[in-house]
Amino acid sequence: MTTPDATTSDDAPVFRLAFVPGVTPGKWVRIWEQRRPDVPLDLVALDVADCAEAIGKGRVQMAITRLPDALRHGDAGAHHSIELYEETTVVVVPKDHVLTAGDEMTLADLADEQLLWPLDEPMTVEQRPGTAVSHRPETTGDAIELVAAGIGVLLVPQSLARLHHRKDLVHRPVTDAPTSTVGLLWPQPTTDLADEFIGIVRGRKATSSRGRTDEAPKRSAREKAAAKRAAREAAGKIPGKSSRRGPGRPKRR
Repeated sequence: MTTPDATTSDDAPVFRLAFVPGVTPGKWVRIWEQRRPDVPLDLVALDVADCAEAIGKGRVQMAITRLPDALRHGDAGAHHSIELYEETTVVVVPKDHVLTAGDEMTLADLADEQLLWPLDEPMTVEQRPGTAVSHRPETTGDAIELVAAGIGVLLVPQSLARLHHRKDLVHRPVTDAPTSTVGLLWPQPTTDLADEFIGIVRGRKATSSRGRTDEAPKRSAREKAAAKRAAREAAGKIPGKSSRRGPGRPKRR
């Protein structure tokens, strides 16, 4: 289904933006508030697994989520997406774990480990290393608690490891692990407010005329040529009617 810009109970426009754990949209939100003080931006915290359905059912107008992971859950309907940046994948382990000996590792280094795979699935790993712990915690936060308890280790995007930082845990990059891409997901067709936010994320200046209804109409090539000639005549660079006759010179017949 397509989704128009949302409205408040007073029929004033509002833009509902979902974001997933680990993503920090603060800078973009501040720019939005400066450029569009007339349109409130409502932030909606969602898990990756809930973003597609929220877009498809019109509960939010855009989501900053992990791609393509979000599209493996639920139906986003007709939609657009763009990739913003790629995240490093890390393994979270207890501070005294043997894996902390190196600065980085590969999936082969996890072959003998018990791995936790939370149900909120912040990232998809098709070929999972090691042995999966039979119990699947509900959330990444719950999985972090189990890592601290020595139940297993956890593969996550680096931003989530930082979000759930604990003094008794550390994380190390896994150089050959699948990575997670953070991007924008929104329904078709693209609304004016969605285009406004995309412009903010992409660094479009506030003075950009893209998408503005008050943009000056473009002149034709003939109009441009006529304007150029008029300017040159006014500057005396082309003989015009006024420049061909000096004072007192008789008019030719």
